[in-house]
Amino acid sequence: MSIAAQPTVTLDHRFARDLPEMAVPWAAEEAPDPRLLVLDEPLAAELGLDPEWLRSPAGVGLLTGTAVPDGAAPVAQAYAGHQFGGFVPRLGDGRALLLGELTAADGRPRDLHLKGSGRTPFARGGDGLAAVGPMLREYVVSRAMHALGIPTTRSLAVVATGRTVRRETPLPGAVLARVAASHLRVGSFQYARATGDADLLRRLADHAIARHHPVAAGAGRPYLALFDAVVTAQAALVARWMLVGFVHGVMNTDNMTISGETIDYGPCAFLEAYDPATVYSSIDHAGRYAYGNQPAVAEWNLARLAEALLPLLHADEEEAVAHAVAALGRFRPQYDAAWSAGMRAKLGLADGAEVPALTGELLESLRAHHVDHTSFFRALGAAARGASEPVRRLFADPAALDDWVARWRALGPDADAMDRVNPVYLPRNHLVEEALGAATDGDLGPLERLLDAVTAPIDERPGLERYAAAAPPDFGAYRTFCGT
Repeated sequence: MSIAAQPTVTLDHRFARDLPEMAVPWAAEEAPDPRLLVLDEPLAAELGLDPEWLRSPAGVGLLTGTAVPDGAAPVAQAYAGHQFGGFVPRLGDGRALLLGELTAADGRPRDLHLKGSGRTPFARGGDGLAAVGPMLREYVVSRAMHALGIPTTRSLAVVATGRTVRRETPLPGAVLARVAASHLRVGSFQYARATGDADLLRRLADHAIARHHPVAAGAGRPYLALFDAVVTAQAALVARWMLVGFVHGVMNTDNMTISGETIDYGPCAFLEAYDPATVYSSIDHAGRYAYGNQPAVAEWNLARLAEALLPLLHADEEEAVAHAVAALGRFRPQYDAAWSAGMRAKLGLADGAEVPALTGELLESLRAHHVDHTSFFRALGAAARGASEPVRRLFADPAALDDWVARWRALGPDADAMDRVNPVYLPRNHLVEEALGAATDGDLGPLERLLDAVTAPIDERPGLERYAAAAPPDFGAYRTFCGT
């Protein structure tokens, strides 16, 4: 079925064209009774798509993949991955489709990609479907991350399909339309390397350089420069996660992008009480992807990318390994620098201020006293202005941090600068669950109010007090699920 109402919609298929061995032509399943639930209108405009048209039957057809433009070539992408440390050589888009690439207003390509569009050859026994709740979770959290300035894939829309999805209980089905700089992952390179096809690996690397890191093309060793660029991008990204208390929950190598965007908002959540051991994913029994482990896991994942790239780094394997080890060694200093700069900003301190001892003592105190991470840093702005009571109230022993606050104040923190980086509103877990539960039952009101708060996270607004408050004591231990 072709789109007639907006003939200017053009979907390129450069990924499928450049890498046909990693692209299986496929079509989305029909949606029995599609209904648009949410649409990011500013994002639609950035992509050159008319929001009103997207609300029409033809537009909803595009958002579900059931009505694509002439010339489009939807594919399921192949990739491999380490899942909780175990290597799976063939994963791929089991319930997803790359519809193609749009050219955004900035002239750069963006993938238009679906989740929950039906079984593909990579489904491995799954039903290929998604439920309303998990798709709306990705929509809310990715919009919040974008509003915080954190690189992320973005959710364009969620469409209820009218199909029932069988999980622990029957649930209403949905399709998420997602936009990304690309869906190239560490697992993409692992897949290419596992095939033993050196030409495929090289073409994949060339595709990644052209799409994401074009400066690498002019380097003396372009594939090493590509790896360097990914290391830098991921060091900056994970530092940003840690600074806002974001817990990804499933940092498998197939969920780490080459672009440096956050991808896959399955069992994700934001910290409540600060604790590096925090795990929200129902399937992470050993705590592999706990909040405090995220920098080390990112480094481990990058080591797997280095292994995949070895044949391109040097003809001599020992030389290739030496180059890879040296480049990987730059991750930790870059991460530490990005995190330290971000923490200085959160504390309102000038560039160059030495804060390791100060922050170490602070974070240990937050952990020991079970203090809410987001509330603390926002309240600290008031303490910089001389009003310490909002911070003191967060501690069971109000005097616990008095000495630290006095020493920090002596450094001259800038309260206004702190308020520009420490959010008031995040997708707090109890509010996300409230909104998703209501939406699953057909009431989008709580979701819309939550979105209003988290898409403008910095400026405090009257009437939104509950969106800045910590979870109630009876909320209990929080667990999130992948949605498959």
